[in-house]
Amino acid sequence: MYSLSIVIPAYNEEANIAEAIRRVSRVAQELGIDHEILAVNDGSGDRTGDVIRGLLPAISSLKLVEHKPNRGYGGALRAGFASAGKDLIAFIPADNQYDFNDIRLMLDKLTPDVVLVSGWRAHDRDSLARKFNRWGWNLVIRLLFGYLLRDIDCGFKVFRRRVLDLVHLQSNGAMIDTEMLAQLRARGYQIAETPVTHLPRLAGSPTGANPRVVLRAFRDLVRFRLRLWRELRAEGRAARASEK
Repeated sequence: MYSLSIVIPAYNEEANIAEAIRRVSRVAQELGIDHEILAVNDGSGDRTGDVIRGLLPAISSLKLVEHKPNRGYGGALRAGFASAGKDLIAFIPADNQYDFNDIRLMLDKLTPDVVLVSGWRAHDRDSLARKFNRWGWNLVIRLLFGYLLRDIDCGFKVFRRRVLDLVHLQSNGAMIDTEMLAQLRARGYQIAETPVTHLPRLAGSPTGANPRVVLRAFRDLVRFRLRLWRELRAEGRAARASEK
């Protein structure tokens, strides 16, 4: 048996967050596992935090993680990860574009040798512009790091808690998925993939295509590539020294 922490990062998602939490809670209860739901209010300027607080009495597994000002997607995930206390950690966005029922598929892929399972968006329902931006981002990442995943930035993943001891997450922005995956791949850990349902956004506005967010992601990407190169060189030198 395992236990599961479910992190839901939310920024200005007052129209979506209640339904997102209810859907996750319903599936987790159906699975019959020890779980906690960590809803992260990432410095929202709307009523996202108030909506989460209103659900606390009705959903005993729900916890609110809150900070101001807004840190960004990566910062929200890192705050949720830091508060997670279960064996496995899953994360899913608050926009209701993923079906949490697909966690069953992901858990089936989480064999003893696999440390992380990522979804890939089957029948992607995003706009053509967002698909093009994603294609360009994935192309750059593959040029820098090689193949990581079919859908690197799919916001629905589950991983073993010990992954947090295997990688060094620093990004507060959209690059956090790449940061996690590239470090695991570079160190030889196994990652699995599975198709997941992708739904159209019915409320709220996405922030990932914001030019400021995109520029910050590319800046963080270059810095991370240099940092990973230095870390791997240092680890290689340490390994050679231990063999002498």
